[in-house]
Amino acid sequence: MYQSAMNNDAMTTNLSPNQSLDTDSSAQESPMPNDVLNNNELPDNQPMMSEQVHDDALDNEEMLIDDGDDLDNSDIDDSDMDGDDDEAPVAGQVVPVIIDMTHIVTEDESGLRIDKVASQAFSDFSRVQLQNWITDGSLLYNGKVQKPKVRVKADDVLHLSATLQQHSEDQPENIDIDVVYEDDEVLVINKPVGMVVHPGAGNQTGTLVNALLYHYPQQHHLPRAGLVHRIDKDTSGLLLIGKTKPAQMALMEQLKDKSVYRHYKCVVAGDQASLLRHRRIDAPIGRHRNQRTKMTVMTAGREAVTHLLNVTPLNENYCLLDVGLETGRTHQIRVHLSHITYPIVGDRVYGGRRQLRAGLTEAQRQAINNFPRQALHAYTLGFVHPMTGEDVEVTTPLPEDMQQLMTVLSDG
Repeated sequence: MYQSAMNNDAMTTNLSPNQSLDTDSSAQESPMPNDVLNNNELPDNQPMMSEQVHDDALDNEEMLIDDGDDLDNSDIDDSDMDGDDDEAPVAGQVVPVIIDMTHIVTEDESGLRIDKVASQAFSDFSRVQLQNWITDGSLLYNGKVQKPKVRVKADDVLHLSATLQQHSEDQPENIDIDVVYEDDEVLVINKPVGMVVHPGAGNQTGTLVNALLYHYPQQHHLPRAGLVHRIDKDTSGLLLIGKTKPAQMALMEQLKDKSVYRHYKCVVAGDQASLLRHRRIDAPIGRHRNQRTKMTVMTAGREAVTHLLNVTPLNENYCLLDVGLETGRTHQIRVHLSHITYPIVGDRVYGGRRQLRAGLTEAQRQAINNFPRQALHAYTLGFVHPMTGEDVEVTTPLPEDMQQLMTVLSDG
């Protein structure tokens, strides 16, 4: 996917066999001029598909799209957005979802087990969930309770009547969300800076999941409220969400096979000529052995590949990058750019003093020192629609804070 966007002579940055470095210490590879700042961020995404959603990418909210983080999930259901505020749940309330569905067995399904037919007919729910409903009488076979292994006949009737409670302890909250694309199966949100994607330690409320559960109450029985991947708290931009179980699982599978593409823009401390020598960064990423909230380039890490698709100079020592993710690892973009010693402006975790380069005016120095977050924005998201098979691409402009930063760095 990325080869066509790159020059044939593009350089690749590879980790040498004996390296196991923290991204900060990796700056020793090629010393950078002058001093720089400090800043921080969170993780991105990576998916896996099965009847169950792994938390390999949804892991600690560190697997987000931002730096390449994908998700996994398990129970899912169809979700309807009711735009009537009077119908919306109150924050902190458990929202019941009433299910009343009937299926008449077809000739093609005759001879199959009840649970097999149910998983095909009621595809918004996992097979395990359906088996539980068969056992407890919520899913009746010809009006009677039967075992999941019983074989069905044509014209038999399966009737599902159940009440789903909230998927987890996450509570709905009336928080505005910026919807940039929506249909019956898929939702794309433009996440603002400062919003955590999923509740976790220290962030139980005010997250995107809390907002989704308020505006889309039927997302309660979808894993992670339908999230397919994540981006860091202090990264802005596009997030992909499934509104039904089949859609969510199909989109996660696309992340796994790389048919979803994600492009980011970021402001970095580095000159154009140097950055062009690192058009493809291929360096495995793992969790830092001592600083467990931090990621680092290491030989024992997971494969991580980042592409610098375009490098636009803002001045002699700062550039705007257009970045593409081939893999989705926690903090991937931030870690890789720090590893090659050209950190993202505002990244207090992976940037350090290297953010400040020579030749800055006082206004430029203050703009960098005062920039409150990593200057990273997920601006393009492309995927194959899980139901229609059509290619969908969504874009969103750079946020105002990054535009202002670029204006200052380009001035003088």
